Amino acid sequence: MRGRPWWEYGIVGGAVGVAGLLVLHSVVPNGVGRLGSALETFLPWLGVAVPLLGGLALFRRSVPGLVACLLPALAWVWLFGGLWFVSGPDSYDLSVVQHNVADDNPDPAGTARALLATGAELVAVQELTPAARSGYEDVLGATRPHRAVHGTVGLWSSYPLSDVRAVDIRPAGFPDGWQRGLRATVAAPEGAVAVYVVHLPSVRLGASGFASAARDESAALLGAVVADDPADRLLVVGDLNGTVQDRGLAPLTSRLAAPDSGFAFSWPASLPVARIDQVLGRGVVVTEVSALDATGSDHLPVVARVRLVQGRRGG
Repeated sequence: MRGRPWWEYGIVGGAVGVAGLLVLHSVVPNGVGRLGSALETFLPWLGVAVPLLGGLALFRRSVPGLVACLLPALAWVWLFGGLWFVSGPDSYDLSVVQHNVADDNPDPAGTARALLATGAELVAVQELTPAARSGYEDVLGATRPHRAVHGTVGLWSSYPLSDVRAVDIRPAGFPDGWQRGLRATVAAPEGAVAVYVVHLPSVRLGASGFASAARDESAALLGAVVADDPADRLLVVGDLNGTVQDRGLAPLTSRLAAPDSGFAFSWPASLPVARIDQVLGRGVVVTEVSALDATGSDHLPVVARVRLVQGRRGG
């Protein structure tokens, strides 16, 4: 019996390999260049390999190749199908818009109007500069009169805020002026909810790999604060510079629930490939999240719908 052609082995091997990366991404080592985190940042895009390999199998009329393509297809649906197919319920208690507005945004007032147009009761922003702050205050303040600002992060709310305080998430060696975290209690009609607005350190992808050590340290600091927070209802809103699959954020994300539906890729605005702007919750249900049109920022805004439910504190 003749052996199968080399290209068929290639199709089958490629399909099995993609399925393995999807299912076993957590075993990819992070010790060198944080390869595991880099893979997890773009994990949904491995699904692109399925139609490519499947099309090649069809072109070559390879039955084993087509059958093998079912493996990564099923793995992708298992991991991400809910985000694609599941719609959030019609009812919700609170909507939140999250946006890294960019410190070089040429049109702060226009960006503020775009955020206000969502109708969200809570507006959270990062990279808020002193020069641009008045532009946001003038537009948002009329209908979102309650605000909290610390350093470069800010929160505007339709509902009163209390217990407003800074949250120190500075990695070791970062200067005192690096202020990217705040906490406030929002007096929503359905009940109080603690809201954290944060901006974790940036990540760089270079010759040495995925440089995320500072971000990971900041996530661990924030995770410890969230774990100690006694609030029954809690939201973490911000630019986390990472996806919820990225293990570097696990000290934080393991304590919180991600949205039930919506990919909402938010970065970069010109060609979004990952959602690094997050709305995560504890004791609440973030039913869905979606990305909005571009503003003057290199991020897209994301808007989330939230149901406030009484839940047990995470450990």
